[in-house]
Amino acid sequence: MIGLLAQLFDPLTLLIMIGGVGAVALFQNGGPAIGRGFAALVPLLRADPDKDQATARAALLKIDQVAQLRGLACTDRVKTANPFLAEAARRLANSEKTEQFEIWAAQALADRARRHAGARNVWLSIADAAPALGMAGTILGLIGMFAAMDDPAALGPSMALALLTTLYGVVIANVIAAPIASRLADLSERELAWQKEAASRLVAIARRENVTTLRAAIREVA
Repeated sequence: MIGLLAQLFDPLTLLIMIGGVGAVALFQNGGPAIGRGFAALVPLLRADPDKDQATARAALLKIDQVAQLRGLACTDRVKTANPFLAEAARRLANSEKTEQFEIWAAQALADRARRHAGARNVWLSIADAAPALGMAGTILGLIGMFAAMDDPAALGPSMALALLTTLYGVVIANVIAAPIASRLADLSERELAWQKEAASRLVAIARRENVTTLRAAIREVA
């Protein structure tokens, strides 16, 4: 078994395949997207959107209470470990009009969705390129075999190249890149869902408090 696995591992062929799919991904997505794609591997396993949503809802209750007791200007005093919600509370406290916060929230969510898509597209590019490059390696191996028909000793390396590139292409695409892209898409959808929910809740709080403030001002004038 160990001997078979050793035969399946060809460092040079594997490096060429990795370099090829990396070059394709770079040309298709650009350097910054490549960085985001690999940076997304860090939270890939430990991210928990459901837990983040529960934490955000608890923080939103506190923000709602603070807004009712002390006004919108004090909502940024609610502490939360989530960067998005912390920034949203700060923006809410510093926005003179509800529309200003709505514009910021819509732009922030759109930017976040675009970054998520960029990271996911890197792995989709790798998943698409790997089988094609594997097939190219297979064709080159077959050409080498036909060119060396008069030398049986030269057939083995060409045949190994033809088969290994196909194997590496399938593994890179279907075992590594495609599952990563699918996982990133799922995490992105769930994360954006609770963040949109949080933004909508904050907008509702802002509108309610602004109406209350306006009514109080009208009573004072009357």
